[in-house]
Amino acid sequence: MHFAQVHSLSLSLSLSLSLSLCIAVSYLKVYCRMGKLQSKFRRRSDLYKAKEGAEPTPVHQVEQYEPTHTDAINCVVSLTSDLCVSGGHDQFLDLQFLWPRACNGSKLCTGSRDNSMRLWDIESGECLHKHTISRNLVTHVCWVPGSTSIVQTSEDKTIRVWDSRTWQVTNTFPAKQYIQTHCDISSNCYHLLSSSNGFGGQGCEATLWDLRQPGCKVAEYRGHLQTTACCMFVPPRPGYPALVASSSYDSSVKIWDQNTAGNTHTHILVICF
Repeated sequence: MHFAQVHSLSLSLSLSLSLSLCIAVSYLKVYCRMGKLQSKFRRRSDLYKAKEGAEPTPVHQVEQYEPTHTDAINCVVSLTSDLCVSGGHDQFLDLQFLWPRACNGSKLCTGSRDNSMRLWDIESGECLHKHTISRNLVTHVCWVPGSTSIVQTSEDKTIRVWDSRTWQVTNTFPAKQYIQTHCDISSNCYHLLSSSNGFGGQGCEATLWDLRQPGCKVAEYRGHLQTTACCMFVPPRPGYPALVASSSYDSSVKIWDQNTAGNTHTHILVICF
């Protein structure tokens, strides 16, 4: 199913991207700027040979789909366990059913660099609502679980909250100093996390906001040296403090104590070319 002539960036869905995908996107943005992304890893075929006499391991056949995009695909996210959506530079959205299943008519929200936010009917592919705001170059959008609210970040440095019933902005957070690159909602729906563009340690932070008091800043997580491209709430675990994570163009992933803003862990990705 195709959704015709829509957006080039920033898919928004009810499910958050996993941290691993966020990290991959962060690094791909860096390396793709250098030109064609080429693999120069040294390959050691002897490391992957089966031992003599060992029984062959059955190989799982990965299902492949006919190409539907005509240009670069920059995002793919699962809507449900058997349904995913992809978006690319060809300004199309493509919906793939991984297993035959009747669609329940749920909605899909997308945002774009064309300054618009759109609401779609997944079953029919119909655009139900469209709203354009000048200079609102959308960088990311996410649903507030169990509500009609949608949060979006933008290159105009603001965060907006939309009502999916009226398709109007209900709240606008105070503008930050730098472009807001990503956002996430806590599992209890009390807090919003956003990340900032920046360089040389200026900007580059993640910010915790109180959704119950729109515009109320709770904490900032500082320590990255370049743009913080992605941020997310770490799924809570009984007996452990609440944590948030952020990934950056400085090749690091940082884990923070949500309440104290202390950096608990830093992981550096090293890629040799």
